[in-house]
Amino acid sequence: MINNQSQTVEILSCINEISQNHLSLFISKVAAGFPSPAADYLEQKLSLDSLILMNPTASFIVQAQGNSMIGAGIFEKSYLVVDRSLTARNNDIVIVSINGEHLVKRLKKISTGKIALYSENSDYPPFELKEELENVLWGVVICVMNKLRP
Repeated sequence: MINNQSQTVEILSCINEISQNHLSLFISKVAAGFPSPAADYLEQKLSLDSLILMNPTASFIVQAQGNSMIGAGIFEKSYLVVDRSLTARNNDIVIVSINGEHLVKRLKKISTGKIALYSENSDYPPFELKEELENVLWGVVICVMNKLRP
């Protein structure tokens, strides 16, 4: 489920502020073990827009609610960057509105040729999309951002 639109606008405004300023990107990768003392630490500038957004005019950010997608690294209050210009493919994580309720789920084509939405948490069963329901695909999730520290 997704939080209200005013939070989304506030988040988008914050991200726009950050992305207008280019952040420092260090060429040296971060080691999962002990870093080499001989590594070059050259620095260049990186725009979050160019890194994340393929189509800025068709993209938006929403905040996740709940724990149904934890297996995909989407947690309570994760920020999701969504691109409306992409055509959803099998196994994409999508934002969909079903009868007015907004959900983030993994889209899968099932053996019957129909489409189902899957959670990334075994506590939640798959949900088959049916024609009698009002289904609206909002877009494909292209990036997940999680704060590690408040």
